[in-house]
Amino acid sequence: MGVLGKREWDFLFRVAERVVPEVARLEPDDLGRFRAIVEEALAERPPALQRQFRLFLAVVRYAPAARYLVPFDWLDQTRQDAVLAWFQDCPVGLIRKGFWGLKSLVFMGYYGRAEVGVAIGYRPDPRGNERLRVAR
Repeated sequence: MGVLGKREWDFLFRVAERVVPEVARLEPDDLGRFRAIVEEALAERPPALQRQFRLFLAVVRYAPAARYLVPFDWLDQTRQDAVLAWFQDCPVGLIRKGFWGLKSLVFMGYYGRAEVGVAIGYRPDPRGNERLRVAR
């Protein structure tokens, strides 16, 4: 078993569709690559951080019930977006950082697929940082 269980993956994909709407249109193979990228990134983290991430997913899922009386999954898209905006701009730094970590994983899963880089015109230089030092 990986870092996340099936219910956690299903929820992560639900959030990902709101963060990067194109995720909703991914084919099964593309979703598999998205998942593999995120799974690899999470697997490289210490077990304590993996537990924190799973806990944060649960917080994002169930915290909206305090205001809307239903979990995130049951909200319409407008309210889902409002909830995610609240997490993103939350005055509590730990929550804000957790959400930015979640968003970063979603971006990594979507934009980390090679074909997306080509589609958006991303052409990294194989010399990487070496090229940056020469430009200075």
